Amino acid sequence: MKNLFFSAIVLSAAVISCSKREPVADNNAQELKLHYDTTAIDSFSPGATSVDIARQIRMSSQKYQDSIKEVLKLQEEEKRIKEEVEKENKKKAETEKKEKATQNQPADTKQE
Repeated sequence: MKNLFFSAIVLSAAVISCSKREPVADNNAQELKLHYDTTAIDSFSPGATSVDIARQIRMSSQKYQDSIKEVLKLQEEEKRIKEEVEKENKKKAETEKKEKATQNQPADTKQE
């Protein structure tokens, strides 16, 4: 009885494992092709955005432009200040050279 039960299990396992299976599709692209029902909508076209949102977009872009202008003004101001400091330093260096030259001249004339 045990042998008969064991052989039935082995026979059913063999039948299940050897049965014909459905072939796997070679072209998966056809099965995975998705169909979308959407179209591109321009976000600035009439009716695409509410009036409030469009106003916020314009305000934010104006703020952005203003901030860029502010940064440019600050950079120009810094550049102008640096140029003025450099000019002052050059003038100080020239005056120091002249003072040294005037101090060295009397010493040269005394030695002669």
